[in-house]
This record gives sequence, structure tokens and C-alpha cells, in this order.
Amino acid sequence: MSDNNFKKIYTGSSILVLAIKDALNKSNIVPIIKDRSESARLAGFGSFTTLTQDIIVHVDEIEKSNKILKQILENN
Repeated sequence: MSDNNFKKIYTGSSILVLAIKDALNKSNIVPIIKDRSESARLAGFGSFTTLTQDIIVHVDEIEKSNKILKQILENN
């Protein structure tokens, strides 16, 4: 699995990330959710105050993912 095969499509609040993740899953897209504060906490570096998360998808699913993302962001 190469990093070149995946692209970040969104960074935002964990609440909105959850809604986007659910919508992507309903379209058979399995996103990767990256939570930097949780990663830092688990590594023993403490916790960041930020509550943002990243959504990462495979490059083959970028176009479809961006359409779903746009619909969700327009409705919120």
C-alpha cells in the first residue's frame, strides 16, 4: 500500500467527519480516518487540543468521494 495511492479529501471536526464517513460507506467507499490527537496520545506524546480529523480515500475513488463530500458540505 503506497501513500501515492491515497489522497486526503477533507480535514474537519470529528462530528462532520463521521457524517462524511457514513455517506462514503453507503457508496461502497471505505475511507481512512486519521486522528492526529489520538495517534499522539497513543504514542505517549499527550493529547493535542485540536479535534480535527482527516479523511483519506484511494485515488480511484476521488471523483466519487468529492461529489459526496460536496453534497454534505452544502447541506451543513
